[in-house]
Amino acid sequence: MNESTNPPLSFNPRVDHLAGILRVDRIRHDTLVSLVAGWSDPETRDDIEAQLEALAEAMSSPREGELDALVQNVEDAAAMDYAQIELDLTNALRLRDELDGVIARLARFNPARAERPAGASLIAHPSHAKTRAHFAANPLPRQTGGAA
Repeated sequence: MNESTNPPLSFNPRVDHLAGILRVDRIRHDTLVSLVAGWSDPETRDDIEAQLEALAEAMSSPREGELDALVQNVEDAAAMDYAQIELDLTNALRLRDELDGVIARLARFNPARAERPAGASLIAHPSHAKTRAHFAANPLPRQTGGAA
């Protein structure tokens, strides 16, 4: 069902259309590379192995919050960075379009919930009353259905 031009970095609806799926293969790649980066240092390897063994033991009957703490210990032992990637404008725009498609599917029974509020309506503070009045009298093109 993946119609993305770049499946390793994409948004898609789940098969039942009740949730969306964000796929970012680069994060998995970077995580594995980060995990084994210190493997050649015996002290670092021993620490990573000890943390992985503790995580494996906890998997049989984890207590609330335990897995998060143990995963954090593995990440700390391996000196892992945050699970993040940079997006250039081309990918950001493509992902926005894909996410808009997922949102349309998710909101099919409640389309009003997926509508974005018009810009001036976001300005709620009383000190912005003049700004709201200006935009009410002079709406942006996208607020009137014109070209942006």
